[in-house]
Amino acid sequence: MAKEKKLVEAITSMEVDFAQWYTDVVKKAELIDYSSVKGCMVIKPAGYAIWENIQSELDRRFKEVGVENVYMPMFIPESLLEKEKDHVEGFAPEVAWVTHGGLEPLQERLCVRPTSETLFCDFYSREIQSYRDLPKLYNQWCSVVRWEKTTRPFLRSREFLWQEGHTAHATANEAQERTEQMLNIYANFCEEILAMPVIRGQKTDKEKFAGAEATYTIEALMHDGKALQSGTSHNFGDGFAKAFDIQYSDKENKLQYVHQTSWGLSTRLIGGIIMVHGDDSGLVLPPRIAPIQVIIVPVQQQKEGVLDKAYELKEVLSNYKVKVDDSDKSPGWKFSESEMRGIPVRVEIGPRDISENQAVLVRRDTHEKITVSLDEINNKVGELLETIQKDMLERARIHRDVHTYEATDMDTFVKTVEEKPGFVKAMWCGSQECEDKIKEITGATSRCMPFKQETLADTCVCCRKPAVKMVYWGRAY
Repeated sequence: MAKEKKLVEAITSMEVDFAQWYTDVVKKAELIDYSSVKGCMVIKPAGYAIWENIQSELDRRFKEVGVENVYMPMFIPESLLEKEKDHVEGFAPEVAWVTHGGLEPLQERLCVRPTSETLFCDFYSREIQSYRDLPKLYNQWCSVVRWEKTTRPFLRSREFLWQEGHTAHATANEAQERTEQMLNIYANFCEEILAMPVIRGQKTDKEKFAGAEATYTIEALMHDGKALQSGTSHNFGDGFAKAFDIQYSDKENKLQYVHQTSWGLSTRLIGGIIMVHGDDSGLVLPPRIAPIQVIIVPVQQQKEGVLDKAYELKEVLSNYKVKVDDSDKSPGWKFSESEMRGIPVRVEIGPRDISENQAVLVRRDTHEKITVSLDEINNKVGELLETIQKDMLERARIHRDVHTYEATDMDTFVKTVEEKPGFVKAMWCGSQECEDKIKEITGATSRCMPFKQETLADTCVCCRKPAVKMVYWGRAY
């Protein structure tokens, strides 16, 4: 029992220290380990399996809308990176450089890709000649390197996994449609699969991607009231095309510049899943993303027939991702471990259950226990997984809505940010000066100008001049 107690006590309560709780969960649930390279992480099987599920589901959705996968080199020549001025300035502080090949100094420094716009543009400048070559709808799954000063597993590391889509179109309208389409794919994925409600909107000019004409984002609210940018989609217009001379001959045989988009989503989403759904017992995974959906724990497994029945149940439940814990640890330890790992449904079965033709189902999200007949267990588990998925989304949505506030004057805004963690909706005049002032005073940044606009007041919360947009503000990861 002492060991079982220790397993649960190993997690700091999220109410006591949320940052430490997060670190404890990623370590104790064996999602990651620290590496010998500062700021980089080893993603262990339990963590990588979540990423594989994210990758698989997103990849399917991308392909449904015509996107094909490619792979670009991980090195970018310095001269190529410098072709788009705003872009290189935006990434300069985070770039890692390769200066030697073996023992020889390189004639030109190579940057380890922080993102691949310049590589795709260089490729498209040769690949695209005619309107018949358009659109180009490409995506790559890869890792990128950004030399962050402060790191935290999944949320901000010096190397992370992601996908980056890069498309080229004949017209501005097509590019805008694709930009919004991909953002909606991200939003629907987060809500339908991760049970994570998001706000869809546009970034301010200050917060948009370096070199983009417009950046769109999905913003989620974590349990501690901080925002997490969970996916972005950028409309590049023809700015990159002009910098890289990406032109095509139209139907009248006139040269035109292409219009481009870029969109990405990364392993930081795993951090989002942890912080939206986790509790003081560890990870809580939505069934549709969980690598193991059902864990069968045989009770008194040394008794005749118990393990056999557990494996028989595994076959009955073969529609789901199911595992039998037949280790020699005590049932109490197994219960704690399955909760720590966030497995949505636990099936407990022992000699008495077998004699009564039943099993006990335990929900990870609410800890509720349900006794079901073995004759109905397949249907009951399926219904329960769907109920858990739905309930987790609803709980997360309620948490977000309860922690979303309104402010129409600066005093209320400051007081709300200081005393009530969450989103603050407030009107804005459109000037960066006010945006900077709000950040300086409160530490809150503009998260997005939501597509669903509201008029909370006629004037800017900061300067009292006429307002042009309602903005979600918040402190963020």
